[in-house]
Amino acid sequence: MAELPEVTPELRELVRGGFDLHIHIAPDTVERRIDDVSLARRFAEVGLVGFILKSHYTSTAERAAVVRGVVPGIQAKGAITLNRAVGGMNPIAVEIAGREGARTVWMPTVDSANEREHLAEMGPDANLPVWAKLEFELREAGIDADPVAVVGADGAVLPETRDVLAAIARNDMVLATGHLSNEEAVAVVDAAFEAGVRHIVVTHPDFPSQNMPVEQQVELAARGAFIERCFTQPHTGKCSWEQWLDGIRAVGAEQSVLSTDLGQVKNPPVEDGLPLMAARLLDAGFSEEEVRTMAVTNTRRLAGIDG
Repeated sequence: MAELPEVTPELRELVRGGFDLHIHIAPDTVERRIDDVSLARRFAEVGLVGFILKSHYTSTAERAAVVRGVVPGIQAKGAITLNRAVGGMNPIAVEIAGREGARTVWMPTVDSANEREHLAEMGPDANLPVWAKLEFELREAGIDADPVAVVGADGAVLPETRDVLAAIARNDMVLATGHLSNEEAVAVVDAAFEAGVRHIVVTHPDFPSQNMPVEQQVELAARGAFIERCFTQPHTGKCSWEQWLDGIRAVGAEQSVLSTDLGQVKNPPVEDGLPLMAARLLDAGFSEEEVRTMAVTNTRRLAGIDG
């Protein structure tokens, strides 16, 4: 990991009012750097307005409501990820999560066919995310299930996926593509727009199991999807900072959104992620206006705070 820039008051001010759309914090199935209430208090101290609680295994809508009650003024919001633990491609789970106030629905991550195949190729000793250890432990214990399918053998979106997309549209939630393959992500994005989903995020396309070509990212952005850039991918060496920056240049600030994906014990504090990305962007020649567009304007829009 390269040496980190200093988080200065100027960087804090540049991202003031921003919202972190993608974090992993305690309580969780693995050890995390900080718990949700403590992070909400820390966000209030540094001028960030809120975060979406992501779990690979459970809905966090009720948990987010508790955080909002304990730390008034911070917009903690819940989410659901469509892995096997919630029944996979389960429109009832999405509907309930939406009615409880969840903001984001991630397509399968740890249980996507694409991620399962990538993990099998890499093995347990590779440079893997912290949740991968749990996945290997579950399989060794015989606790396993088939990957969650989102498309059929012909590449067409399955009926149950369309039912999920209808629930997302009905509850005006954000669809995030999770760890789908590039072909699956394109098919789901197309079907989501057809279903009337208004907010779509292509989840960290620089992640190793995805590695989406820049040309495809640009095409999806042109259709109206936001392309997510997370701090953890380049910071932990899962992609280079050059690849990360080149992707933003190609897509443009208007359709790019910054998230941290932080909360891991060995990584920087979650509240430092946005200003650290801002420092990298400024050093690479991006303007302060472009940084605020990606870190504040677009994050608040997707969080449902501003329109």
